[in-house]
Amino acid sequence: MSTILHIETSTDVCSVAVSQDGKCIFEREEYTGFGGKPAADATAPKHRGSAVTAGVFVDEALSFTDSQLLDLDAVAVSCGPGSYTGLRVGTSIAKGICYGQDLKLISVPTLELLCVPVLLAEKAKEENALLCPMIDARRMEVYAALYDRALREVRPTQADVVTADTYREWLDERPVYFFGNGAAKCMDTIDHPNAHLIEDVKPLARWMFPLAERRFFREQFEDVAYFVPFYLKNFVAKQPKKLL
Repeated sequence: MSTILHIETSTDVCSVAVSQDGKCIFEREEYTGFGGKPAADATAPKHRGSAVTAGVFVDEALSFTDSQLLDLDAVAVSCGPGSYTGLRVGTSIAKGICYGQDLKLISVPTLELLCVPVLLAEKAKEENALLCPMIDARRMEVYAALYDRALREVRPTQADVVTADTYREWLDERPVYFFGNGAAKCMDTIDHPNAHLIEDVKPLARWMFPLAERRFFREQFEDVAYFVPFYLKNFVAKQPKKLL
């Protein structure tokens, strides 16, 4: 039996959830928490700032677990790639809770996380299909990886300058589904019959459950003292100059 607090702050969406044995028992989301545009709904909560939004949601989650007499077993945090500010806020909160309550820390890669709602909704039904989650960088640059439908990594995360040939070796062989906040801008450039866009796929804390649970039972924990998320600025600095 496991109870895990999940924190997702890698993009312009701030979300926090609590799972118990893989089932959601608490959830909060805000789509303007990390630099997103104000919500169209005038009754929606106003932007409160990234750290405040995440902090409030986590406080509510901890109050909920206390009220239900639940003891947390671990904290899972999305580890990027993603926004420097968002990752720093989420990681700082997660590490603080782990220190304060002597909990295990689990990191979940944001690109792997993005695949979960696509698989659960069965939007990539072909057995040989590949999933290509994308995080927007700038111009025609994205941070992307390739996974099969069993979430095995086919190509690790890279900084890609997207051209018609960037993913051609995979597209010539099988269907590839592109999604995430960097995908839509690339589709005209990729322009291949095997390239498919899945819209409105966001990294949310509620999609972390299966990935965090798997890591929990495999005891794949991070060292709380030394854990650092996958900051884009650090990743870019290590890339060949042609990608900068």
